[in-house]
Amino acid sequence: MRLVSHPVLCNYYITYRCNATCSFCDIWERPSPYVTPENVRDNLRDLKRLGVRVIDFTGGEPLLHRQLDDLLREAKNLGLITTITTNGLLYPKYAERLHGLVDMLHFSLDSPIAEEHDKSRGVKCFDKVMESIAIAKKLGERPDILFTVFEHNVHQIKQLHEEICLPNDLVLILNPVFEYNDVETGGGFSEKTLQEMTWWGKQKNVYLNDAFIQLRRDGGNHVDDPVCLAGSTTLVISPENKLVLPCYHLGLKDLPIDGKLYDLYRSDEVQKLIALEGRLPGCEGCAINCYMQPSFAVEMNRYWWKALPSTLKYNRIKGTWKQLF
Repeated sequence: MRLVSHPVLCNYYITYRCNATCSFCDIWERPSPYVTPENVRDNLRDLKRLGVRVIDFTGGEPLLHRQLDDLLREAKNLGLITTITTNGLLYPKYAERLHGLVDMLHFSLDSPIAEEHDKSRGVKCFDKVMESIAIAKKLGERPDILFTVFEHNVHQIKQLHEEICLPNDLVLILNPVFEYNDVETGGGFSEKTLQEMTWWGKQKNVYLNDAFIQLRRDGGNHVDDPVCLAGSTTLVISPENKLVLPCYHLGLKDLPIDGKLYDLYRSDEVQKLIALEGRLPGCEGCAINCYMQPSFAVEMNRYWWKALPSTLKYNRIKGTWKQLF
């Protein structure tokens, strides 16, 4: 049963550029401009009109955009929920400018050991994450730690949880790595690792969407009975000011927005593509978290029920009951 029929999330790529070279990502390899405030202003109005509630200003590294605070302020003025994920390299420089503008602030950290985290990111940034945590806390922010889980680092959750998250009263978000395109992510998980992630998801200040684990056990999305609703729940906007369909990672088509996002999204061409969500050949086996999360939230099925307890837990820990979707 579909609970919400309109899009709820926008993954707004404000640049593909990045100051890290993560081994499990290829976005940083793409040439890219930066979005203009004028285009963002127009698009945010149309996103609000379409029913979108959450704006994820993403990249690349979003803090590379020197007008990020202005973009966030535009979104907040429209009553939209904002989220940012950063590697922390630039946060100490811009923290005060971003203060109070980010509803969900995530610092990426893939190991409690500096050398291992820096190796995975291709740049020394562990110390900057630690500095960023201290600065954010001083400003009264409460960031989350986003831990990308691989088969090879699941054993480090305990150390990260005990040495970094609990002492700083931070939520540890477990983000199972996923396969996409030809990027070698090592996204396959053993049943033992899935069980370990599930156990950790029940611990204090740890968030794991249990539906992610169920989807992995089910072999991901299946085109004959799709769970992915990426096209109808999530709008993807590129730095070139184009609407990317059906999602960023599949990216079969990108259409110029030209100040008419609302009309473009509702056009026959776009709606025909949306109708194919989860049913295209490239959708088979997909388990990309950033599209599955909103998909699980808008349709009442077994994944909705699996996701519900962890969603309620996160809201309780953070002390907020905002209706995201």
